[in-house]
Amino acid sequence: MEHFNVKTGHLPSNLGQESLYQVLPEVKKAKEHLLKGDAAGNDFLGWVNLPEDYDHEEFCRLKADAQRLSAKSKLFVVIGIGGSYLGARMVIEALQSEFASMVRGEKPYIVYAGHTLGEDYYSQLLTLLDREDYSVAVISKSGTTTEPAVAFRIVKAHLEKKYGKEEARQRIVAITDARKGALHTIAVQEGYPMYVIPDNVGGRFSVLTPVGLLPIAMAGYDVDQLMQGARDMRKVCIEKETLEENPAMMYAAARNVLYRSGVKVEMLVSALPNLRYLAEWWKQLYGESEGKEHKGLLPHSLSITTDLHSMGQYVQDGERLMMETMLHVKQPATHVPVPTDEKNLDGINYLVGKSLTEINDCAMQGTIEAHVSGGVPVLELEVERIDEYVLGQLIYFFEFACGLSGYTLGVNPFDQPGVEAYKKNMFRLLGKPGF
Repeated sequence: MEHFNVKTGHLPSNLGQESLYQVLPEVKKAKEHLLKGDAAGNDFLGWVNLPEDYDHEEFCRLKADAQRLSAKSKLFVVIGIGGSYLGARMVIEALQSEFASMVRGEKPYIVYAGHTLGEDYYSQLLTLLDREDYSVAVISKSGTTTEPAVAFRIVKAHLEKKYGKEEARQRIVAITDARKGALHTIAVQEGYPMYVIPDNVGGRFSVLTPVGLLPIAMAGYDVDQLMQGARDMRKVCIEKETLEENPAMMYAAARNVLYRSGVKVEMLVSALPNLRYLAEWWKQLYGESEGKEHKGLLPHSLSITTDLHSMGQYVQDGERLMMETMLHVKQPATHVPVPTDEKNLDGINYLVGKSLTEINDCAMQGTIEAHVSGGVPVLELEVERIDEYVLGQLIYFFEFACGLSGYTLGVNPFDQPGVEAYKKNMFRLLGKPGF
């Protein structure tokens, strides 16, 4: 496996290696629960072996469907909410150009629906769909979740009006339960191509199922390499038993030690703007897995250096309730050096010839030093670069560490009972029968 490291050298002196090793037996017990499937939530552990144990025939069919739909689509609409879209969006936005919407490539540009109820958003989306050839993936285990159900009804009506019902059937893919649910029924009745969300994989752990793989393949990225990265990380997470060799165990141990010391907020920090949806996916993964029984670190995120000019003051001098996990990417995809200017009126000729990555790395190191001196504990997560393989590593690392951390915290990491509270109130206010 390529370079992947969790560094703990910036923890407070009273929370060093000794504290990490004190919690190690609990982390090892959590790992046993994950591998044996003998603890709460054990019916949602299909993701643990997913990089090895997946439907290869379906995987090949998925790639073929992506090619078929790409040939007739300028846009691909991904309809889903939470784990039904965040994982795919995280990978796609990490790999595509920041300006992909303005400089279209050969592959379809991915747009998203079902994650909001904003009326103007859908009005603008429909205007865009009037102009472009498109196809759709609708992703929902039940098919009755309000946001994606409303979005699918709107987009389906537009698609059928634009292309006719028969051609619309060829442009819709349903990713849903294998046997039951409203979306499964619709897909069977309408004859849509259909992919399965495994019963034993929850939404926030589903990016390596068709939920994430079909949109990622549609965007033109290498899902084989994504799975290979996850496969190699799985081997490390399962086989290695020491904190030094197993980054997921180290991360889970450090998070729990810091939480017990009084830390309440974890901020995932990166210097790359294309990783903002990695942070959004991570927020759901940890917030929904650990935020139970009035427990858990609140996941938050920052971008260096952008947010140092807005949130930096609070992090440096505000209430001491946070830790930071700094994601450091060693090698950028490209290099842009600072040019010379004879007049040097801006005073930055001392940077001439340096790449922006060099400057960013110094900004990150300077930030670490400043925040540590201000009393903020910092973990460093170091990866070689950002590509499909490394993103596969990151996905599995964060998922496995989440399972370890949740069990160590003493909660079931695989349910989300609190998500239903707002829905019941919303249904009552909307007059849904039975509420």
